[in-house]
Amino acid sequence: MTEHYASVTVRAPVHQVYGLFTHFADFPKFMRFVKEVTYLDEQRTHWVVHVLRDYEWVAVNEDWLPDSQVGWRSISGLKNTGKVKFRPLGPNRTMVDVYIGYVPPTGPLGAVVDALSTSEYFSSVLNEDLHHFARMVEEAPAGALDPMSSNYLFHASSAVVAGSITDRQRVAMERDPRMSPEALTERRARLEQALAERQRETQEREAIRQHQLEMERKLREEHEAVAARETERRQREERERAEALAREAMQPRPRDTIGGRGAAFERTAAGDRDGFGHRFQGYERDPMVARYPLKAPDPAQVTEEELKLESPWWRSIRGTPLPPPAEGDSSAATP
Repeated sequence: MTEHYASVTVRAPVHQVYGLFTHFADFPKFMRFVKEVTYLDEQRTHWVVHVLRDYEWVAVNEDWLPDSQVGWRSISGLKNTGKVKFRPLGPNRTMVDVYIGYVPPTGPLGAVVDALSTSEYFSSVLNEDLHHFARMVEEAPAGALDPMSSNYLFHASSAVVAGSITDRQRVAMERDPRMSPEALTERRARLEQALAERQRETQEREAIRQHQLEMERKLREEHEAVAARETERRQREERERAEALAREAMQPRPRDTIGGRGAAFERTAAGDRDGFGHRFQGYERDPMVARYPLKAPDPAQVTEEELKLESPWWRSIRGTPLPPPAEGDSSAATP
């Protein structure tokens, strides 16, 4: 026996997938290689499929578990067995696993069929029809359990549209109330209305999306304009600050007095704007105390650099003799 396996994921709840798959008589309406599935009774069905040539058999249902599994076994015609399992992958996704085993017919043709089956030809046929089934389920309304509610029935490559169904299948379809001219007209009107509704919803979603994009564009432009104005304001302030500093640098700076207060600035506290000139040690002392004569240090311990930093006023208080005037200096102060 040759065995094959195929699977497909359907974007629908497991109950809906199971319910639509059990409508065997509707397979030729959306599958390509199934030419006939007619009911003999509640348990037996007559099948005709085309794989290189037509094969037919009568199958009896076996091992059916609601929303979980269906199975069959042929009792005449091509010997085959099959099982289909339905596994929920979430609230709206279902994995469909198909297992088929069959005994190829005897003779040269059977050997060719067996060779083609081994080379994955039959698997490709099975996969194609499984994807037709998935498409049919996904294009049916949510929760629908009747294949006639799907938009994908009677697509261009289906057996019904291709005209490859059997006479028995054609008669069975004519007897089906769902296939009456009135029912088909009603179905066509319903599908056209659903299609128009979907197009309207699509246009509305597109309009909303375009509106959102336009609002985002305007908001982005406003943010860019605010950022540009803020950058320009900061640059202008920096320029003005730099110009103010440059003007201030050009202004003449007054010299500070020894007491720490500039004569040009009334009531300027000691230390305020008085760092322009040289500081003399002890300037922060009380003026009355600072004028007390201090004991003169040993002149031998005073370096020449320290002597240069002392002012004549400080020398007079401390009792340090003034340095001799330089030669040619007619402005030397008298002691």
